[in-house]
Amino acid sequence: MPRTFVCVMAAVATATCALSGCGPVRMGAAAITGGERLTTTTLSDQVTNLDRAYQAGKSSIQLQFPQSQAPREVLSWLLRFRIRDELAVRNHVVVTPGESQRALTALARSTGRGGLAFVRLAVANGLAPDMLPELGRYEAIQNDLFIRLNGGTLPRTQAQVQAIAGEFSRRECVAAKSLNIQVNPQFGQLDYGTYTVIPAKSPLSAPSTPSPSPTAKPQLTPPC
Repeated sequence: MPRTFVCVMAAVATATCALSGCGPVRMGAAAITGGERLTTTTLSDQVTNLDRAYQAGKSSIQLQFPQSQAPREVLSWLLRFRIRDELAVRNHVVVTPGESQRALTALARSTGRGGLAFVRLAVANGLAPDMLPELGRYEAIQNDLFIRLNGGTLPRTQAQVQAIAGEFSRRECVAAKSLNIQVNPQFGQLDYGTYTVIPAKSPLSAPSTPSPSPTAKPQLTPPC
């Protein structure tokens, strides 16, 4: 499934201290989506929740990025959820809490982990436990639209998924573009290729040494 679980990681208590600053986007906003603030308080609370869950299961959780990047990783998920909600609105998709829970259960099953093991996997991927219902909704919206694009049934093969993934991605891009997302530079900027918040490039940064293994260039504007 496209962009289902992005490999991201847990948090640190000290990272929340960086959330009190106010960037030029708007006072107290980590980002603006559709003219609405995603507050630094919301972000700080989820970073704290994530760190608490990580500390509780530290011996069983493999962190995927430096702990100082926790706010950026959590913000990425919060923005993905808002984009997916906008996708639902624009395509008249309505999912119930029951559908969201079933989608989350199916996702857990697909990872081969359940219960606490799945919660810890989510934490390792940058999701606080209380964000899991939103992850279920995120999946359920995708499932509903995939069913529509596939003529009424959920695609069962990779070939079927690939056949409709392009149209799904285009619609999601249009939804993201319509939100006119502005990320507080304190946290970074949005890569529309992965809907991930990445470091903002400073105009004073020194030229970096070319990497021997070039990575994909960030998509800083919606490609749709």
